[in-house]
Amino acid sequence: MKKLLFLILIVVISCSKDKENNDENCIDESLIDNTSACIEIYDPVCGCNGITYPNSCYAITFNGVKSFTKGACD
Repeated sequence: MKKLLFLILIVVISCSKDKENNDENCIDESLIDNTSACIEIYDPVCGCNGITYPNSCYAITFNGVKSFTKGACD
């Protein structure tokens, strides 16, 4: 039982580090401009951080996402 808990802990820590590294390479805070406005058309994009945004403007302007693909994330 202790081995199983230890394995689960390692997997959780590993996934957390991967997400942090992914966010670090994916988000550019200098792109964020909360004073801008985005068009209110739903045309979802999947950010490189695995988050679905309503459209590319929201991804870049309000969240600083550097790259994305068209369509919602899985």
